[in-house]
Amino acid sequence: MKRIVFHLDPVSPFVHLAFMRLPEALAGCSVEVEIRPVLFAGLLKALGHKGPAEIEPKRQWTFRHVAWMAQQHGIRLDVPAAHPFNPLPLLRLLLAAGPNRHHTERVLRHVWEGGLDATDPQRLAALRHALAPDGLPRDPDGDDVKAELRAHTDAALAAGVFGVPSFELDGRVFWGLDALPMLRDAVQGGAWFDGPAWDAAGAPRPGVVRR
Repeated sequence: MKRIVFHLDPVSPFVHLAFMRLPEALAGCSVEVEIRPVLFAGLLKALGHKGPAEIEPKRQWTFRHVAWMAQQHGIRLDVPAAHPFNPLPLLRLLLAAGPNRHHTERVLRHVWEGGLDATDPQRLAALRHALAPDGLPRDPDGDDVKAELRAHTDAALAAGVFGVPSFELDGRVFWGLDALPMLRDAVQGGAWFDGPAWDAAGAPRPGVVRR
């Protein structure tokens, strides 16, 4: 059985789409998926990048693109009332509840269905109850949860993760919704992954360096 680490942050619409498509993408494969919340903004800061929603033409294209892909695949996707938003309360809530598939789906539907404010306090309180009617096993604002999120983000950076969604398999990182077919091929032992092609394609090359 192969093990995949799914690095995600609910702030990304591509995370929502990839999560909903993952069962179909890996149908028939023997895999175990570990869901690992990370702070996308932390990845961006460490790498000196801006997020797609911070670049206006890219923001427009991103939401047009995800809206088209959602209807193509029959996935509901409503852009939240405010975006980008601070996902920390959601990430910490997911970690406190336990980031299994059921809890992750609840969080993603909270964000990407209905077009409401993802961080509205009343909605967050309702989500917390939905995740754990009898109480969460850990405090979302506890130091241990905060430290775990930082550790996940640092570990993702160390593994070469630069964006979400990312899937880590056998020391390789597959980034983005459109990488799902490639991920499936790797899980199934595709011949391309047995040779030098992966390393050769990613090897450094000389080129102009922008200052």
